Amino acid sequence: MKKITSLMALSFLAASVMAQSSNFNGLEMNLGNLSRLSNAKTRSICAENPTGEPGKGGAATLEQGSARNAARDLGQGWKVNPFVVIEPGQTYTMAEITGSGAVQHIWITPTGNWRYSILRFYWDDEKEPSIEVPVGDFFGMGWGEYAHLNSMAVTVNPGSAFNCYWSMPFRKKCKITMENIAAEKMTLYYQVDYTLTDVPADAAYLHAQFRRSNPTKGSLFTLIDGVKGKGQYVGTYLAWGVNNNGWWGEGEIKFFMDGDTKFPTIAGTGTEDYFCGSYNFENRKTHQYQEFSTAYTGLHQVIRPDGVYTSQQRFGLYRWHIMDPIRFEKDLKVTIQDLGWRSEGRYLPQQSDISAVVYWYQTEPHAPFPKLPAKNDLEVN
Repeated sequence: MKKITSLMALSFLAASVMAQSSNFNGLEMNLGNLSRLSNAKTRSICAENPTGEPGKGGAATLEQGSARNAARDLGQGWKVNPFVVIEPGQTYTMAEITGSGAVQHIWITPTGNWRYSILRFYWDDEKEPSIEVPVGDFFGMGWGEYAHLNSMAVTVNPGSAFNCYWSMPFRKKCKITMENIAAEKMTLYYQVDYTLTDVPADAAYLHAQFRRSNPTKGSLFTLIDGVKGKGQYVGTYLAWGVNNNGWWGEGEIKFFMDGDTKFPTIAGTGTEDYFCGSYNFENRKTHQYQEFSTAYTGLHQVIRPDGVYTSQQRFGLYRWHIMDPIRFEKDLKVTIQDLGWRSEGRYLPQQSDISAVVYWYQTEPHAPFPKLPAKNDLEVN
């Protein structure tokens, strides 16, 4: 009887484990659910396995390989094709995935001018991208110079390792491309880690859009406008170049949503306040800007004048709304004022060079994006 009871208990336990694993779709990962089993299928696409198919990694022959010369003594299976070369004017399809699932991590280390490498994501069967950004700006490196960034959503590690952890669900298809608009060829190492699984009905699609004003007009910069649909705003990256002396970040950020006209629903109190700092980001002992990079926000890059050709102050800032997403029902517009200080305690309307990438989730279809700035208007100078 005891043996029968034990077998029944084991059978019940096995059935319970199977039921739990079939219910957990392998998304929304954290330390609390890392032990849970799932029927989700882990896949990865890179130059060594461009389709992500099972059992197809590292199969390139010497004739096919980008590193054929380095691998000539070892042959197939020995890092024969670890990167791709994208010629000027060429668009390379980094990943094309069919089925239902989510991208969970991306690693990229591109060469060349990061403003001239355009990253695009297409969800399901859409013809226009939901993400269209220069690759440097998408990973918080809008000035084309390395700076360590350590956050929940994006990390940038030595020497130019761009990592993204934004959850990117799709239901039918995912396509990721990289266009090289530079005059020189670029070398791209990359890896797209994803899972094939069921996606919840209420999961929206990630969007990201780039804009630049150089200089700003009317001392006002529009980060995003014309968003139509239901969703939530989840992130801001700004590359801010200052063209005057003194403190530059008095401007308020404003979120106009769901029919707001003259006045927004959400209004900030200052640029450094929105990025969760205070009093000019100043280290009161050194009297210098204090870089910082945390899970949700940071002033991770300060480019200081060097007295010769680097003559202007430039900054990189990010703010991820992971714990406090800004939810909208039908429309969204976001602006920030470009304000400093002038004599007699008065605000100075500035003319800064500001670029932005904003990140949001929404239902499809999305409103058309404005045309990406021309190559000369993307250039950092």
